Amino acid sequence: MKNRNNAVDYIIIVVLGLMAVSCIIPILNTFAMSLSDKTSAALGLVFFIPKNFNLTGYEEILKDQQFFRSFGISILRVLLGVCLNTGFSIMMAYPLSKDPRVFHMRNVYMWIMVFTMLFNGGLIPTYLLVKSLGLVNTIWALVLPGAVPVFNVIILMNFNKGIPSSLEEAAVVDGANPLQILLRIYIPLAKACIATISLFSMVGHWNDFFAGRIYINSTKNIPLQTYIQNLSMQLSVEEMANLTPEEIIKKQEVSNLTFNCAKAIISMIPVVAVYPFLQKYFVTGIVMGAVKE
Repeated sequence: MKNRNNAVDYIIIVVLGLMAVSCIIPILNTFAMSLSDKTSAALGLVFFIPKNFNLTGYEEILKDQQFFRSFGISILRVLLGVCLNTGFSIMMAYPLSKDPRVFHMRNVYMWIMVFTMLFNGGLIPTYLLVKSLGLVNTIWALVLPGAVPVFNVIILMNFNKGIPSSLEEAAVVDGANPLQILLRIYIPLAKACIATISLFSMVGHWNDFFAGRIYINSTKNIPLQTYIQNLSMQLSVEEMANLTPEEIIKKQEVSNLTFNCAKAIISMIPVVAVYPFLQKYFVTGIVMGAVKE
């Protein structure tokens, strides 16, 4: 029996190792191509080691002031978005985790919430609403339409259901009100789950480029992912006239492939930097918040 368990463990290790390699290989290939010249990348000569080492793709991105402005806008969007998403999820999940005998309208609100997961108002009505509120071309247009992520609410709600009711009953006996119970009991105990939904919100806001294309009209106010999507190496006649011969040659050294790889590498750095700090909470939050209602 012991040998059989060891064999199963080895199989699991091999399978997980292959899965890890399958995830790492594309990243290594993308990184190598971002450091290669356009000819090697276009001919498919780059695999895991850069060919004809070249930093032109990164230089073209990093020297643009709009890149740093868009980077700052994305940071601000993530901060605002995570605070709103997490705060509203906590406030909504707490009452919905109660028994219908305690919160009589609980089932009605649950049906309404689930309905919004299956159906939405549509792109045009949503845009008209955002425009009528005067939010177009502002940071709020990027964070308010999705301020209450229903999926996160459900995860946190199921997590709260696993907290013993005796803790709340003891707090009530001691004279605690609902807000104090939420702040002093549920939030500290749900730290792992809150970290998990915060990670979901952060990744969602950071990687989203479509909202910037829809709601932001000014180039100065677009987030980083929208800025990266809008980059184009095709120069117009006016742009060619404003460049020196050396700058034109330098731009021609960057192919769409190497340039796009450089954009992808830069855009994933913040998420990769933050994830290790939340990893220890991730599995715990998902497992404990995934209990079926």
